[in-house]
Amino acid sequence: MKSLFSVFKKGLQKTATKITRTVSNVFTDAEEWSDDSYEDLEDALITSDFGVNITMKVIDDIRDRYDRGLIKTTEEILQVARDDVKEILTKDSRDINYNTDGLTVILLVGVNGSGKTTTAGKLAHIYKEEGKSVMLAACDTFRAAAVDQLKLWGERTDCHVVSAKHGADPAAVAYDAVKSALAKNTDILIIDTAGRQHNKKGLMDELAKVCRSIDKVYPNAPQETLLTIDSSMGSNALAQAKEFIKTSNVSGLVLTKLDGTGKGGMAVAIQNEFNIPLFFVGLGEQLDDLQPFDAENYTNALFE
Repeated sequence: MKSLFSVFKKGLQKTATKITRTVSNVFTDAEEWSDDSYEDLEDALITSDFGVNITMKVIDDIRDRYDRGLIKTTEEILQVARDDVKEILTKDSRDINYNTDGLTVILLVGVNGSGKTTTAGKLAHIYKEEGKSVMLAACDTFRAAAVDQLKLWGERTDCHVVSAKHGADPAAVAYDAVKSALAKNTDILIIDTAGRQHNKKGLMDELAKVCRSIDKVYPNAPQETLLTIDSSMGSNALAQAKEFIKTSNVSGLVLTKLDGTGKGGMAVAIQNEFNIPLFFVGLGEQLDDLQPFDAENYTNALFE
């Protein structure tokens, strides 16, 4: 069984290599750390999608400590970066709000292609491995492929999938799924939703309707509304996330495809931008490569 750190290390390898190579090439054996040195490190962090604000915070902290004679080695640079990033990642952290006495409903939202349906399947796998009973609901009824994909995940994880015919009312599917999950004393219900309609208002209205239907049969649910974000999209992903966060009562984040490019800094940029906890990260294609987010393992893998 893979250790959690090894999963993070493998998934963040491209980003970590870029940063450590830059630090090693620029600062090792340098008689003096110059503006050019800091600019090279700045470029490495920004192109890894840490964002300008985080990048400048880290650079300013390193420069200040160097000027005061507190650091002088490349290892100390990486340690400063590690500490600064970890502080950002832990300031809004909390545990997922599970209902320990009954059903927990998790609603997944996000644009099509962000990895919602795959995340639903991999979350089901995580919870099944923990010994919980899990049900899936295919509420992206506008895309037959999404329903079929979720059914495949249901077979793969041995989870019942509540679905309806193509074009059916997503809110009705959600209502039926919650009723069924309650009747069967299910521990976790994961609801996959649509990510695109003819306009943003139509999509957001549909998501609001889904939530109202859930509340009718099970008040105060969903316990969590998780937004899936494709980290490979960089700043475009941040713009999309803003729309959902403004209108969809998002309570937590899932960052997918973090391993696909050298953009491992997205986890930091998103946490800093929205002050919403990051609960899971996708670090590969395998079933167990969706992992609960761990700031310690993340920062150690990134700045090793």
